[in-house]
Amino acid sequence: MNKEKNKKTSSLNVLSIAGLKPYQKKIDEKYMNQNQMLHFHKILETWKNQLKNEINYTFLYMQEESTNFPDPIDRAAQEEEFSLELRNRDRSRKLIKKIEMTLKNIKEKKFGYCNSCNVEIGIRRLEARPTANLCIDCKTLAEIRKKQMTG
Repeated sequence: MNKEKNKKTSSLNVLSIAGLKPYQKKIDEKYMNQNQMLHFHKILETWKNQLKNEINYTFLYMQEESTNFPDPIDRAAQEEEFSLELRNRDRSRKLIKKIEMTLKNIKEKKFGYCNSCNVEIGIRRLEARPTANLCIDCKTLAEIRKKQMTG
């Protein structure tokens, strides 16, 4: 139940970032046609730009708010806050790299197909996770294998 709710929330977050409505597929429309590619390109570019802006804001905030507190507890609290922000920004930086790879796949017309079995990933899955590069079946198998390896 929670995973399903998170998937819906994730889809809404990405779409709200780009300010776009979910893609409305037309009857007999070819998968990953020009309109669909443009739709996902716009989502990914907007998302990437927002992440970059958040990273820049974090660094500006840290420069402005950085204070050498005489009290060790205040200093530790600030260091912990900054550490958390930096971890979040590192995740954002990694996501930007993933977005850039996905944009490259769009440019090369390789977007929307599973890297493992080459089947269509599907519009709805890509709406929820535009950087997805595995179909749901291959992703499920990969997660099962990962669980088995980690034990």
